[in-house]
Amino acid sequence: MVNRLVVAAPASGSGKTTVATGLMAALCRAGDRVAPFKVGPDYIDPGYHGLATGRPGRNLDPVMVGEHRVPALFAHGARGCDLAVVEGVMGLFDGRVDTEGVGSTAHVAKLLSAPVLFVVDARGQSRSLAALLHGFRGYDPTVRLGGVVLNQVGSARHEQVLRGACAEVGLDVLGVLPRDDRFGLPSRHLGLVTAAEHGRPALEAVDAIATAVARHVDLDAVRRLAAAAPAPAVPPWSPADEIASVSGLPADGIAPAGSSGDGVASVSGSSGAGIAPADGIAPVAGPSGRGTAPVAGSPVVAVAGGAAFTFGYAEHVELLRAAGAQVVVVDPLRDERLPEGTAGLVLPGGFPEQHAAELSANARLRAEVAALARSGAPVHAECGGLLYLARSLDGAPMCGVLDADGSMTPRLTLGYRDAVAPVDSVLAREGTRITGHEFHRTALSAPAGDRPAWRWRGHDGRPVAEGFVLGGVHASYLHTHPASAPASVVRFAQACAARAGATG
Repeated sequence: MVNRLVVAAPASGSGKTTVATGLMAALCRAGDRVAPFKVGPDYIDPGYHGLATGRPGRNLDPVMVGEHRVPALFAHGARGCDLAVVEGVMGLFDGRVDTEGVGSTAHVAKLLSAPVLFVVDARGQSRSLAALLHGFRGYDPTVRLGGVVLNQVGSARHEQVLRGACAEVGLDVLGVLPRDDRFGLPSRHLGLVTAAEHGRPALEAVDAIATAVARHVDLDAVRRLAAAAPAPAVPPWSPADEIASVSGLPADGIAPAGSSGDGVASVSGSSGAGIAPADGIAPVAGPSGRGTAPVAGSPVVAVAGGAAFTFGYAEHVELLRAAGAQVVVVDPLRDERLPEGTAGLVLPGGFPEQHAAELSANARLRAEVAALARSGAPVHAECGGLLYLARSLDGAPMCGVLDADGSMTPRLTLGYRDAVAPVDSVLAREGTRITGHEFHRTALSAPAGDRPAWRWRGHDGRPVAEGFVLGGVHASYLHTHPASAPASVVRFAQACAARAGATG
């Protein structure tokens, strides 16, 4: 494995994203090739990581993909890099509720044999910091705390006392960030404003954070900490191998679709400079063997991107390509037409509620999406994509594919779900089981159709039916990670190929 470290903290709000993003950008400025990662199902932080490094921000989530895949997915995303920075989630030991830290930052750090750079918000603390560090280091000795970054330090005297507290427990201070509101990133109801939405100000914010980290953090010490991680031989995850494992084809018999260098096209310039990595849908170079793909004909699969649809995984596009699809990015805020020959559509999550008026105003694309869905073409919509297919969103007309209206609510719906497919669809056979994640403050007037996309049991044990299976449409609030279910990608690509063949 590449040199690596995990940026963690005692709790949310300590400054993990600031330090992790700043480290990524500062190291890249200094000439290092940095691979960015985020623990858990978060989609927003990886957008800033992408701006900082110029590479897709990737997620490492043992709950969604299984812990056995995490080291391989890490090795895949870190290929060609000098070191990797992994931003943690919540507090160091906070994982899935009612488990012993499954999916936590500590869990991922152990899976990667990676040292932890511990970020502490020092406001209101002095020598008590020693007790906090002692407790975190001793709670699980198999998690190595390799150094501390002190954040929100108020004065030179404050720094002196805090350094003394760290020395008491034998932990090195690798950086001290002063109190400065300019280091923050814009936030809203589900966390930070996405990098794609924030545009140039996001680039400026990352630049300011990088300057601060370069000034106040010992980058050489960070490099030494990352280099101290052991280097077990873990073969990188391969989209070609994953597709071959469920399609019966040899991995070297898979050729990438499309003619561009990375196999991803865009419509009318919809993926502007600096935005593609933030979208999380611009893959790094994939398999390049020659042969027959599992799906013939290179069906065109349009994937929604741009500021309204940023919640996607880079591995999804890579798997679609490996299956034989030609992926084209379309921005529903800017592009008025679907790509020529579109055989299937992926609508990932995002913040369509923040762009409802603009999405609604693009009536021509809404009509094309509705016509595509009603024709029986495969459409995979998750969360934000689900809302886009509804009749309306906060009163603004949407595509009208689903007999439901969406609206903002004061209630946050959040958590992992162990779901089962109750009916056959373009994604899964009836009975297929998967672990997904919900994260939204919106609700639908009709949460499920006659043929729901998923069923699961709530925390109170009551059965839940959610989402819609309607013709070729699979629409749900549930976010899933395609790396955990490559068979669903093949199934979707096969449906797209059948559609292309029927209409070609």
